[in-house]
Amino acid sequence: MLSYLDIADRIWPVLGPLMRGHARLYRSTGGRIGNLPGLPPLLLLETVGARSGTKRTTPLVYMPHGDDFIVVPSKGGYAHHPGWLHNLRAIPETTVQIGRERIEVRAREASEQERERLWPKAVEHNPVWGRYQKRTSRRIPLVILERR
Repeated sequence: MLSYLDIADRIWPVLGPLMRGHARLYRSTGGRIGNLPGLPPLLLLETVGARSGTKRTTPLVYMPHGDDFIVVPSKGGYAHHPGWLHNLRAIPETTVQIGRERIEVRAREASEQERERLWPKAVEHNPVWGRYQKRTSRRIPLVILERR
């Protein structure tokens, strides 16, 4: 019997084009269309490829954190971090879009103490993140997007 991760591994090539289409729809409607029913709100995270220099846009569930935002590089519990985390580590200054608003941010990974304090709140906000953490042996970090 195939596990969730086996299925995710097989459909991963399809998700890229699907997510790009989703980002275009979100952007073109100012976020009116693009949030998924039953999930917390989404933002669009813009990154620049650390090696390629290619601009990329990734729709992500986020958690408000004061004036800032938290995103979780869970990649569905996959064994490796998503590419956007690698890109943010290399180039942390970026932009997010929430609805019609574009916000300049600087990304940083939560310290271990911050993660211990914030992880339970994140899982309460989006329980799927907790399930993803249980599916992988890697420690899923929290990324804080601080307004610039």
